[in-house]
Amino acid sequence: MSLITPTATYTAITHSDSESAGFILPDLFSDCHYPLRMNPHCHHVSRASEEWFFTEGHIVEPEITKFMGLRAGDLISGCYPDADAFHLRVCMDFLNWALKLDDDLLVVPDINVVWGIRECCMSAFRDPINTQTENVYGKMCKSFFTCFRETGGPRCTERFIRTMDLFFVAAAQEVDDRIKGRVFNLEYYISLRRDISGCKPFFAFIEYTAQIDLPDEVMLHPVIAAMEEATNDYVSWSNDILSYNVEQSCHSTHNLVAVLMCEQRMDLQDAVDYACQLCKGTIQRFEDNRAILPSWGEEVDKQVAIYVQGMQDWMTSSLHWHFTSTRYLGKDGPTVKQSRIIELLPKMPL
Repeated sequence: MSLITPTATYTAITHSDSESAGFILPDLFSDCHYPLRMNPHCHHVSRASEEWFFTEGHIVEPEITKFMGLRAGDLISGCYPDADAFHLRVCMDFLNWALKLDDDLLVVPDINVVWGIRECCMSAFRDPINTQTENVYGKMCKSFFTCFRETGGPRCTERFIRTMDLFFVAAAQEVDDRIKGRVFNLEYYISLRRDISGCKPFFAFIEYTAQIDLPDEVMLHPVIAAMEEATNDYVSWSNDILSYNVEQSCHSTHNLVAVLMCEQRMDLQDAVDYACQLCKGTIQRFEDNRAILPSWGEEVDKQVAIYVQGMQDWMTSSLHWHFTSTRYLGKDGPTVKQSRIIELLPKMPL
């Protein structure tokens, strides 16, 4: 099955950043100035979700120690600060599953593996009660999505399932690109990144945790769609800046900075600075559209305000999390936050 649409074009990777010793991180916090709010249930829910994850995912040392450094619970607690303990737990289980899947997709040998994972997981999402599978990904989906369906609204549930399918299709494309050493041009990379980021299904959790189920006419409105896109782009592109060092060390090309260096023939620092300006533009897009939100009536408007706040929380929490988690900056997150200097890691042998 071909994943490449007729409009997709590729650029061979010819630019080398081997002479760069590192780069200076732009001041991302000056643009994303929203307050960070943390869920009071963070600690005990995180511990419960971790125990579930280690058991269901068959995680053993040294992977357990490595995972604990990710501080995944901090990210989710900042994204859903008003959720009760039950709904927060489902969010955390989903994130832990997603982080495992993201790591495992980096080493799958071909896209057929992705299609197999997609099949069992999508089956679990559509019918978690009756789906039978021994696949570890599918079993974990069955576990957390059974809980999701207990209180998730029908429209919210369908949005999650649909956007998860988009994620799997994009994930297969990313695997195929990695294996064949390709990188998209900027326009097509941005389009693909919006599906592979995982933001879209996580947006459904904003509704889920708040126990709202927004009408389709609201969610399909161009202003709401523009705010979702701006949030997705900010989370994705700021992640690309902060994850670039780790990704370049393992020769990954699915990164905004790498795409800019290749297509625009920028050096590393110029590409990072330009990516930062793109991030700044996403914040402005978000605010511009917030200012022109239409009204759907008092009750729906209250729910829309919750959804908009949830998108804002996602931008804030994801940015702060990068500096407390060891996922991309190792143990140097607090130091990098102060110095804003990132020294490049050596590339792994091919």
